[in-house]
Amino acid sequence: MSNSWFQFKQFTVRQDSCAMKVGTDGVLLGAWFTLEPGQKVLDIGSGTGLVALMAAQRGAGSVTAVEIDGPAARQAVSNAMSSPWADRISVVESDISDFMPDCRFDRIVCNPPYFRNSLRCPDSGRNAARHNDSLSYETLVRCVSRMLSCTGTFSAVLPYDMAETFISSAFQAGLYAARRTDVVTVTGKKPKRTLIEFSMNPSGCSNSLLNMVGANGEETPEYTSLVKEFYLKY
Repeated sequence: MSNSWFQFKQFTVRQDSCAMKVGTDGVLLGAWFTLEPGQKVLDIGSGTGLVALMAAQRGAGSVTAVEIDGPAARQAVSNAMSSPWADRISVVESDISDFMPDCRFDRIVCNPPYFRNSLRCPDSGRNAARHNDSLSYETLVRCVSRMLSCTGTFSAVLPYDMAETFISSAFQAGLYAARRTDVVTVTGKKPKRTLIEFSMNPSGCSNSLLNMVGANGEETPEYTSLVKEFYLKY
């Protein structure tokens, strides 16, 4: 059974009411996406509020966390209110397709549902969080295109084998891959995840590889450097 809470260096994430618990994907995304102090951030499908909290810790001027699931949204509110950045994080319970903000965002982030045409589990909340028939890639990128500033970026974490499909959907919505990091859990293995950032400017894409654990079984300096401001063990 997962713990009902997860302690980071500067904040605590309660997660007993959320279908999807704190995981490596969210931490990678929250630490990796491009952010400058004072920028407006939108976190789509916020769940526990993890990425929103990480954005606030990194200096975002304001963070709007949108979550469709009621219990998860209420828990995200609680996590935000208990953090040092309660005045900079707002949580909205809404389907992202219905969300109509009064501004555009400098940064949009999302850890989207990623299973297509796979078996469901008995937990309906977990299904909604994991299966993208509740939020298709096409719907997601259309919403992002509507809410992203012309100089902004959109970042997501995806299964490696779904990255090209997602890039194609984003292109149809006027979003161009600008930065991509393929994530390898253990050096020498195939990539499992892809971190990818989009902009509205078709200026080409920089590519890199992140090995989390080296051949010696120890976490790599590159991975440690990325997440050390958040995990207690560093």
